[in-house]
Amino acid sequence: MIEFKHVTKKFDDFTAVEDISFKVEPSSIYGLIGYNGAGKTTLLKTAAGIYRPENGEVLMDGQNTFNNNDIRKLMFYIPDDLYFPMNSTPKSMAKFYADYYPNFSFKTFDNLIELFGLDKKKKIRGFSKGMQRQTEIVLALASKPQFLLLDETFDGLDPQKREITKKLFVEYIAEKEASIIISSHNLVELSNLCDNAGLINGKHLTMDCSVYDISQNYSKLRLIFDRDVTPEDFKDIKYKSLDIDGKIVMMVFEGDATEEKQKLNALLPVAIDEYQLTMEEVFLNEMEDKKYDITKVFE
Repeated sequence: MIEFKHVTKKFDDFTAVEDISFKVEPSSIYGLIGYNGAGKTTLLKTAAGIYRPENGEVLMDGQNTFNNNDIRKLMFYIPDDLYFPMNSTPKSMAKFYADYYPNFSFKTFDNLIELFGLDKKKKIRGFSKGMQRQTEIVLALASKPQFLLLDETFDGLDPQKREITKKLFVEYIAEKEASIIISSHNLVELSNLCDNAGLINGKHLTMDCSVYDISQNYSKLRLIFDRDVTPEDFKDIKYKSLDIDGKIVMMVFEGDATEEKQKLNALLPVAIDEYQLTMEEVFLNEMEDKKYDITKVFE
């Protein structure tokens, strides 16, 4: 298990993340979501023991991760910006990691190299960005860690390789009961992969729930009226968001909206259609703190 307990990380006077707490259970994948610059990388580097938090702690199997060599041998961190030594090859990097990770499997390494179609004797710096990313994924899984921290792991992978990688992660946690955290700003990639997800917004964790609950706990209504309506018509309705275009209204609700639907029926709409929000729509609603009038940009 990975536990974040009231983690705050600062850089001088700048607070990157503040008072963040959540858990990642064994045999599960946790999606860490937020805009670029929201603090996802800072949080992962803190979990990896690279940064010491000003407050709080990150625990893996109950042990603090900062400056802990025992835990580091059970953990593999893939950063967004990859680095490989000059003239290194997948084969030479495998030997390097095998000296550090006690459970490193050269058989798994060879199988994965073949699966991704990589040449283990060629220089990694001559690989494309996607091939370098694949190489690091191969090395991570061959190291057989208990904890995987992945920062924008799908960036640069073509659609086929993304699907292969997702299946590998699912198979890996089932076999090793591992805990995986994947950070991304791409909600589509994570929606059908993660068991749980958290949203970092404004340096805080503003959402932390199962992916199933995300879709079940929100609803969207499309209402059509035979007259123009205004926000004043919906002043007694408790909604998450409201968008009016003449006679057509889009409303988003959080939680049980049964009572609000009854109030809406009393307004006599011509039609009401109900939809479940996608994970992307839910998080966009949570992150949206103001409306943008695009039509005025080029005035």
